[in-house]
Amino acid sequence: MIDLYTWTTPNGYKISIMLEELGLPYNVIPVDLEALDQHKPEFTALNPNQKIPAIVDHDTGAEPISVFESGAILIYLAEKTGQLLPAAPKERAEVMQWLMYQMSHLGPITGQAGHFANQAPKDQDHSYALERFVGETLRILGVMNGRLADRDYLAGDYSIADIASYPWVVAAWGPLSALMPDEIAKLPHLETWMKRLAKRPAVDKGMTVPAARD
Repeated sequence: MIDLYTWTTPNGYKISIMLEELGLPYNVIPVDLEALDQHKPEFTALNPNQKIPAIVDHDTGAEPISVFESGAILIYLAEKTGQLLPAAPKERAEVMQWLMYQMSHLGPITGQAGHFANQAPKDQDHSYALERFVGETLRILGVMNGRLADRDYLAGDYSIADIASYPWVVAAWGPLSALMPDEIAKLPHLETWMKRLAKRPAVDKGMTVPAARD
């Protein structure tokens, strides 16, 4: 059994999608970020950076293994099962470079755009930051759109690169579609990819973990 410490964020959804795709049994432990559960000592012991997600794998044949950082968790689970990350060097490198693209570009920049649009103090002028991060988000999505012009997935077959990227694209798509429909219209290949992934049962289920509270 794997304990999944998570919340309703793109980084959290990556891991629940991955676990659903692999069919591994897991126990969901919600870490309510609004209630600051991430700062509790028991969670800090798992992740000193106090960010979700984190896992504890009890199915090791020895002592449990704990892993934090969503990219590291995806790689760990792929290597544990031999799925969704090719073993051959060339194909593996293709997946890894697009996984790192998500980790270093898509996630951080989209997250900053969302922060300045929604969480930053309203009594301050954040117009430059918002313009900067929204513009860079569109550029990053444009790179992905170009990559997907002649293929179904980011790196050959469906892989952890797609799983890592999907929740972040979904998070950005709605606000950008409402505010900048002409720009979103320039990303048809990315939209087709997003719809393709949405049809996967594991993706559909993973995007609901943890379940919404009443």
